[in-house]
Amino acid sequence: MLTATLAFAGVAALINVTPGLDTLLVVRTSVAHGRTGGYAAALGIITGCLAWGLATAVGLTALLTASHLAYDTLRIAGAGYLAWLGITALWRSRQQGRHDGEMDAADETAASPDASQGRLAAFRAGLATNLLNPKAGVFYMSLIPQFIPHGAAVFSTTLLLTAIDVLELAIWFAVLSRAASALGERARRRSFRRRMEQISGITFLGFAANLVLAERA
Repeated sequence: MLTATLAFAGVAALINVTPGLDTLLVVRTSVAHGRTGGYAAALGIITGCLAWGLATAVGLTALLTASHLAYDTLRIAGAGYLAWLGITALWRSRQQGRHDGEMDAADETAASPDASQGRLAAFRAGLATNLLNPKAGVFYMSLIPQFIPHGAAVFSTTLLLTAIDVLELAIWFAVLSRAASALGERARRRSFRRRMEQISGITFLGFAANLVLAERA
């Protein structure tokens, strides 16, 4: 069990630090809304991972590969949500562009939305992008069983490996959020924030297109 656990921890760590949708969401939110916003987005993602891990432990994720309809429904819903995030980010960058030079840093802070609402929105975005991505479920279903030793209790071992993955994600997201929020604090120019929204919007749309065009696992 110890050997399998350590092996899984190593593989999961490599996968977790590979740039992807989750990384983009945490970095973008941290730059725009500070460290607490990034933490909220990360908490949403982690909550989704816990849900996928529990679903894997009870065998629910097998439905994603057994049912073409279930997989495609979740895939299209996820792509639609990512497209909405992308369009929203691009629209926000356009609105910011109209007001460049009209507000200084103090005005921008005063005009920003309530912090608690921003954190809640960030949490919802992290949770939704994870739960509406069928690849996340397939990832847990295909990876974790490979590291369950023969004869070990599937349910408890799956939860243990999920906990390890979630802990690694929490550490990685904390590092990312601190670094990205520090960058955001130093680059207070609205043009920088606007460019970040543009890059994020295009990338979200790219992820949406990839999810739409992806072959069923």
